[in-house]
Amino acid sequence: MQLSFLTPLFDRRGPWATVYFDPAQNDESGAKRRELSVREACRTLEDEGADAATVRAVRDALMDIGPAEDPSGRVVFAAGGEVVLSHRLSRPPQRLIAGWAPLPRLTPLLELSSQDPVCLVAYIDRTGADFERRGAAGPQDAGQVEGRQHPVHRTVTADWSERHFQLKVENTWEQNAAEIAEALNTAYEESGADLVVLVGDPRERAAVHERLPEAVREVTTATEHGARAAGSSSPALEEAVEEARRQHNRRRIEEALDRFRAGRVGVPDKPTDAVEGVPALVEAVREHRVETLLIRPDGADLARETWIGADPDQVAVRRTEARTLGENEPLPVRADDALLRAAAVTAADVLIVPPSDGDGDGDGTDVPTGGLGALLRWTYESAPA
Repeated sequence: MQLSFLTPLFDRRGPWATVYFDPAQNDESGAKRRELSVREACRTLEDEGADAATVRAVRDALMDIGPAEDPSGRVVFAAGGEVVLSHRLSRPPQRLIAGWAPLPRLTPLLELSSQDPVCLVAYIDRTGADFERRGAAGPQDAGQVEGRQHPVHRTVTADWSERHFQLKVENTWEQNAAEIAEALNTAYEESGADLVVLVGDPRERAAVHERLPEAVREVTTATEHGARAAGSSSPALEEAVEEARRQHNRRRIEEALDRFRAGRVGVPDKPTDAVEGVPALVEAVREHRVETLLIRPDGADLARETWIGADPDQVAVRRTEARTLGENEPLPVRADDALLRAAAVTAADVLIVPPSDGDGDGDGTDVPTGGLGALLRWTYESAPA
């Protein structure tokens, strides 16, 4: 997950009010539960020292959240008497989460927001294609391409002139497939998609697939469900697209963990391109070396105290260390919040890692140890012991 949408949270100093809110059911009892939950959240913020203006802004925002528009709820971030960001959740929180702290509380957002990758769906026929971007914001138009419209239909006679016509038809198909592949590659790059799903005419799907650049082919799959024609969508097509997204995400996590295990500190005579544990991660984010931050939500290190300054790369394990970085009044925060802030402003990716089954690391230890790890942007030779 890229965290660029969280940028407004790091353009100003806190402290921050954070509330993860489930609007409950759309009935009379649900309305009463929502009112009680709003009161509880605001009381928690007040007890932790939030100012009256910020509590009021949060209360107004929470009262506007309803099950019809936001069935899984929202997270609200507020500071300085105003709501700075409100984000829809993909899954409802199991409990009310409310807090007042120097940094926004972010890890629950990663757990409750979809990690499913952005998918580009290409609806293909022998005359062109329509492209659709599927992401957290729902389906969005991503362009289209129209090839040659004639001739595209073959005949069934054996006459020489008809065979010549059929050859022209097949040439049209091939030419259109090349144009579709070129437009699809452009749409893929412009949409920021992670994978591509081809839908529609089987022959043209295959012809388009073989003409895609290798890097795009590697993240492209196809489904027999659906077509380009209007009204051809179906539950089977929707499930096929969602399954493609889920499989892509599972592969991505598996590949990241394989790379992490191979590159973590402690492998003799190999450059280090993965680290784990708060001290090593703090050093990496200060040097802007984190490519992908790995977070296992049940890890013990997430709540470990770290110290921060005004700048995202001013992170330290100890208060005295933070002062040497140029911050006279460092603030204590959770390690995961500090690392996520640094990851967001340096365009690092973030992956939520599920708990292992106890066998993945060979010694019964979940990966990464303590719940926090990172793949690095560049390697360096580890210092000799």
